[in-house]
Amino acid sequence: MAGVRVQALYDFAGEPGTAELSITAGEVLTVTRQNVGEGWWEGVNQAGQTGLFPAAYVEEVKGSQPPAMPPPPLPEAFTDPSQDWGTEQDAWGSQTDAQQQQQAYEGGDYWDDEWDDDSEGGGTQSSMQANNSAYSSGQVLPKSGSIGDISSVGKPDGKGTVGRKNFNRFTTFVKSGGESYILGTVKVSVREEDKVYIFETESGIVWNPITEPYMCMVASPKKESKLKGLKSFIAYQLTPTFNNIQVSRRYKHFDWLHERLEEKFSLIPIPPLPDKQISGRYEEQFIEHRRAQLQAFVNSVCRHPVLSRCEVWQHFMTCTDEKRWKAGKRKAEKDELVGANYFITLQAPERQLDITHIEQETEKCSKFIHGMDGAVKNLMATAVDQTKKHQGPYKREYQRIGHAFSALGLAFREDDSSDNARRNLTEAIRVTGDTYHEIGKLFEEQPKLDWEPLGDVLHLYKGIISSFPDILTVHKGSLQKRRECEKLASDHKMEASQLSEVARRTDIISYALLAEINHFHTERAVDFKQAMQNYLKEQITFYQKIVDKLQDALRMYD
Repeated sequence: MAGVRVQALYDFAGEPGTAELSITAGEVLTVTRQNVGEGWWEGVNQAGQTGLFPAAYVEEVKGSQPPAMPPPPLPEAFTDPSQDWGTEQDAWGSQTDAQQQQQAYEGGDYWDDEWDDDSEGGGTQSSMQANNSAYSSGQVLPKSGSIGDISSVGKPDGKGTVGRKNFNRFTTFVKSGGESYILGTVKVSVREEDKVYIFETESGIVWNPITEPYMCMVASPKKESKLKGLKSFIAYQLTPTFNNIQVSRRYKHFDWLHERLEEKFSLIPIPPLPDKQISGRYEEQFIEHRRAQLQAFVNSVCRHPVLSRCEVWQHFMTCTDEKRWKAGKRKAEKDELVGANYFITLQAPERQLDITHIEQETEKCSKFIHGMDGAVKNLMATAVDQTKKHQGPYKREYQRIGHAFSALGLAFREDDSSDNARRNLTEAIRVTGDTYHEIGKLFEEQPKLDWEPLGDVLHLYKGIISSFPDILTVHKGSLQKRRECEKLASDHKMEASQLSEVARRTDIISYALLAEINHFHTERAVDFKQAMQNYLKEQITFYQKIVDKLQDALRMYD
């Protein structure tokens, strides 16, 4: 495929100091090398810059180049159906994410001792050294970070929880564990309570619906300390509606939970957490805004038919005993049903899916996500811009008008006449000046009521939609493996019964993807309807307050 022109579907910010190439949605590049590995391609942009970029973030420009060369034959280790592709190490000998996580945690109590809220600014020196070493040896490692983001809208430096999506987490999954599941070599026992059911209904393919809905309130954030006051942190109180028992959680606990959910669910976009922040973490306004965004995260998890039932979330939300808390934490960190292994828990309808129809549905989803990404970025930028203008230029403009009227009123007060009409006019002009001062204050406070809540919904969906390109890549990898197995079967290198099992497991992944897409669109319709209703109601109330104040000032002249 070298020499083929491709167009970027999404923004991608290359890591400084590495071989990565930053690309912008719509940009055309020329592929120079495809067999980089780990889901990365090498290419050159129109400015002549060369570097690596995610293959899933681009698509071929049709009609501009001759047909691509056929792919090279698969290595013997991959074409031999007797090979065990479900080993704990992939074909390149690199450890799975789960092994690396487990080894990292066995070194100490990650939860309580190894890091604190002070780490919100970024990673440690050791992790950066490890990354530099990996790049110097030609190995592309997964990027660290809690949640994904196609771009850094409203966050130009890209720092914090909302960073680039951990792209390699998914390509590694496709390359190793995903193939193990599809070929049936994964041997993990599944309890009945861990099984997840998918149904086909009149409205489409759906996850097993929540039979007993519940909510969880995030409230009463307060500053606490430990180590005799040397370390301070903010604790948030969580109260589930099904038991009304309050638990206390810190931001780092949410961060840990987010990592567990991302590790476990490869086809479910995990809603984002609030941005990490170094300074100002104890300011009242920041704490309240973070609480609101944590509430949005919790609401999204509670409404998800799969996430709301998962064991690690239930443990996070209900555990009050310290010993049981640590035991449950370590159990979650050693969970075997993560990534590709989690597909073993899925129970899907028996009906075979048409692979062409599935590809059409995923392509439609990809286009929708691409369009929504651009629209969300634009609206978020508008929200930030309007907030700044309300608190700056708009406020100052109305205060300037107020000063002008007040100056006129002061000039009129020099008239010491006893005429009531003239004195009343002077007072009315003074009130008019004060009215415009008050309108300026209304502009300053208004974004907290309309633009900020709308921005929180956009922040939530920015994180969710950023996961979809990688989720679609996971599914695309399963279809590709199915086609490879069909080729093996046609060459009499795989039994028909084995191919049938491969097709069944591929269908299960497709069922799960379609169920998640259906859930996404259902939630999106509800969330944006409520967000827009709230925004417009607050706008109406805001301008009605201005009208009322102007009418009060007008009556002063009667």
